[in-house]
Amino acid sequence: MRRPEAVPGILTAEDVLATARSITAQQEPSGAIPWFAPTGGVPGHVDAWNHVEAAMALSVAGLHDESRRAYEWLRAQQREDGSWPAKWVLGEITEPGGESNHAAYIAVGVWHELLLTGDEEFAGRMWPAVRRAIEFTLGLQTARGEIIWIRHPDGSPDDHALLTGCSSIHQSLRCAVALAERLGEPQPDWELAADQLGHVVAAHPEAFADKSRFSMDWYYPVLGGPLRGPAAYRRIDEGWETFVVDALGCRCVSDQPWVTGAESCELVLALDAMGDTTRARALFAAIQHLRHEDGSYWTGWQFANRRHFPGDRSTYTAAAVILAADALADASPAARLFKEIDGRPLGPSEPADPVACGCESLAEALN
Repeated sequence: MRRPEAVPGILTAEDVLATARSITAQQEPSGAIPWFAPTGGVPGHVDAWNHVEAAMALSVAGLHDESRRAYEWLRAQQREDGSWPAKWVLGEITEPGGESNHAAYIAVGVWHELLLTGDEEFAGRMWPAVRRAIEFTLGLQTARGEIIWIRHPDGSPDDHALLTGCSSIHQSLRCAVALAERLGEPQPDWELAADQLGHVVAAHPEAFADKSRFSMDWYYPVLGGPLRGPAAYRRIDEGWETFVVDALGCRCVSDQPWVTGAESCELVLALDAMGDTTRARALFAAIQHLRHEDGSYWTGWQFANRRHFPGDRSTYTAAAVILAADALADASPAARLFKEIDGRPLGPSEPADPVACGCESLAEALN
């Protein structure tokens, strides 16, 4: 079993492994990974995006059997059109619409697994599912380039796109292109679609529904790759005081007094991807107040009332912690997933020098 890497001064390798085991403790017998196990009679739901993220985290920690069970379950659940239901609860479909970013993220997971293990047999087995998922996703791309967020059960697309979802899809398309080339089935049309999508994310905010109160809309254009260099630093600096709370982490939404572990760790990944390792490490250290003694992580902290909110320890938060730890350690073969795809930058340019951009470190910002 591959051992996870430590983040010196923040988490040990044993800490990271304990966090991964907190995910498998909630994995269903089928292989599905819900947001959280039933608590107080309320079961957590499963969605394809967070399920893939959890599978990626398990692989980073060396829990490959559990990760492969998750991928095999996902492959078996794919619908003929290439999509997955938006939600399951205890194996029952509760929201049947197919979300574009949910479908596309399988490409990130399969590429990540190939980087970690070098297992081309696995990649080949998953390739038909990836291909169908990407074709479903691109079936929702508009002439301008943005991708509508969902296709309803009656087959009709919704009327708007989401900035966070499209930023994630940009990374998914880049991974899908790399996977296709590695398997000898190049897809140049996918690359053109990714270029067009990346341009819309970077330059056309009017293409997306206004979700600006959510921190994900702030940092995802950096995390998913459309923004790099000075543009990435400008975007992060412009929203920093709105979303980052001193020594606690990143808010989920700008107008509510709570920070969340998943958003904080995704922001860590975005900072690391653009080259700002100082703020990335400091933010990762700050969010450790959400760690439970068993290695799991509370979803969030309501700092006005000083209580955990909501009252669950979620698998997707644990997964985000593990992926952020791997990126900061920069040790696994997949640690640079959010920086580059097959040796080429994920974004439009190399990360800029933070000093040249006039950026402060998190330590300076918080003190």
